[in-house]
Amino acid sequence: MLPSFNQVTPLLLSRLGRVGLPLLTALLLTACGSGGEEKTAEKAEAATEKPEADAPADVVRLSALEQQAAGLVLGHLAERPLGTGLAVSGTLDVPPESALAVAAPLGGFVESTSLLQGSRVRKGEVLAIIRNPEFVQLQQDYLEATSRLRYAQADLDRQRELYQQEVAPQKNFQRAQAEYDALRVQTQAQAARLRLAGLPVGGQLVSTAAVRAPRSGFVRAVNVTVGQSVTAADALFELVDPTHLHVELSVFEKDVPRIQAGQLIRFALPSDSAAGRERTARVYLISRAINGPDRTVRVHGHLDQENDPALLPGLYVRATIETGRNTVPTLPEAAVVRYAGQTYGFIPVSPAGSYRMIALPTGRSEDGYTEVKRPANLPATTTFVVKGAYSLLAKLKNTADED
Repeated sequence: MLPSFNQVTPLLLSRLGRVGLPLLTALLLTACGSGGEEKTAEKAEAATEKPEADAPADVVRLSALEQQAAGLVLGHLAERPLGTGLAVSGTLDVPPESALAVAAPLGGFVESTSLLQGSRVRKGEVLAIIRNPEFVQLQQDYLEATSRLRYAQADLDRQRELYQQEVAPQKNFQRAQAEYDALRVQTQAQAARLRLAGLPVGGQLVSTAAVRAPRSGFVRAVNVTVGQSVTAADALFELVDPTHLHVELSVFEKDVPRIQAGQLIRFALPSDSAAGRERTARVYLISRAINGPDRTVRVHGHLDQENDPALLPGLYVRATIETGRNTVPTLPEAAVVRYAGQTYGFIPVSPAGSYRMIALPTGRSEDGYTEVKRPANLPATTTFVVKGAYSLLAKLKNTADED
């Protein structure tokens, strides 16, 4: 039968003696102290975490180093004049003289072409080679006409000399003059036909002619294939010269009285959304005709910067036509963040290093500033984070995700 604890303890103490008793006491105190320290650390940790857990969901706290890394800058609302605009849509286009349809004036068979849609061509560049047996006949007729013209020139000189010497009658000289003039006109006309067809005027006879670009531009359409038979009425290629692009906007008839020549047009391409880029033009012409069932009027605008490789005919644009200007409260665009389809801003709150996210309705944007509709519960002197707002948004949402 095992001894009880009360029986073992005196026996153990008697064996340890005076040396063992202090050792046993130290062991017991160490064990008790260890447990107490762990409980104290847990309480301190809980006390440290409690304020962070109790922080509002719309408040983000940054240390001094985090604020410096985010590059936070504070500022206030500023009154600035912004344009009041009419939102419209449209496309980029070119004037009629910049859109070209290229044909083979005398027709024939397409012997070769290497053009692809979108290719850039220079003025005078060969677009295609056309073969036509009639080309040989045209050159033959021209050479024969030039031969007869030389004979008529010699006969005219001879008849002039005989008439001056009163050896031959005047009518012979007049007949030679008329025949020479007729042959000269015929020769000039045949030479013009050869140039029109792209054939050499004189020289070796050929059965092919080159179709050349009448001006520089881009190939918008290729309507032929090698071996195809074409006529003078067929458009082989369609070229576009984008040098003088303009913007064509559709304005509803009720808004037309607000539009005037010279007004500023701010427009953006679909690809400009991510970069936030904006381009400008000026109202140049307002159509006097109402188009179709949508009851819109075409407004023609000239671009302020035409030599932009990103601008191509046919691109869709979203635009705002400035119809006036007024002064409104604004913040820099960097002060406004977009999240879940809404716009927000940040204001500093207590304690130091804390920032609250608030709903911030916005309006127009221009030259790096955005119109802000200040909430009624905020005084006009409220301080906003005008730089680094997206860093605060990222910190706030990351903290929310961790919780």
